[in-house]
Amino acid sequence: MDDLKKGIKITIVFTVICGLIYPLFMTGIGQLLFPNQANGSVIKHNGKEVGSTLIGQQYNDDNHFTGRISAVDYNISEDGKEMDATSGSQNLATTSDVLKERVEGDIKTFLEKNPTVSKENISSELISQSGSGLDPDITPQGAKIQVDRVAKATGISEEDLKKLIDKNTKGKWLGLYGAERVNVLALNIAVDDITQNK
Repeated sequence: MDDLKKGIKITIVFTVICGLIYPLFMTGIGQLLFPNQANGSVIKHNGKEVGSTLIGQQYNDDNHFTGRISAVDYNISEDGKEMDATSGSQNLATTSDVLKERVEGDIKTFLEKNPTVSKENISSELISQSGSGLDPDITPQGAKIQVDRVAKATGISEEDLKKLIDKNTKGKWLGLYGAERVNVLALNIAVDDITQNK
């Protein structure tokens, strides 16, 4: 009976420490030191939450740059509420007929939208999913091959669009790790700012 009482007391103590005190402490540290990241890295535009820098959105119109193939159809709805977004790509092997069919379809769609681009010049990230299926970034090259289409649709000069891409390009982490990348949501917001002020 004494062992049972000790076990119950230890369980209660560790439940309070690990289940209440520690999470509240870590939440407080996150809110204090990294409030933006702790709250989902949400981007606000004109006073409205339009998305997160961490989750890719689908853009199908010619006025915007296209991002990576997404595992979900994540977008902010008309009323400003987030639609459901569950992470996880399809995890298909390179030998999968389903994957080959999907990639060929994505290449065809991309070329139809961007007739001045050749199949060989399509950046691989534009026709492939990331491991999570939610990657919000593309390469600078993946953005630049879309400049002709976006310029024609928006009336923004190609030179100005290339400047926007350069401005929104982030370098390697610590100058060593990863690759240069462009956040598609931030880039498209910059495009919208110009078109709205014309």
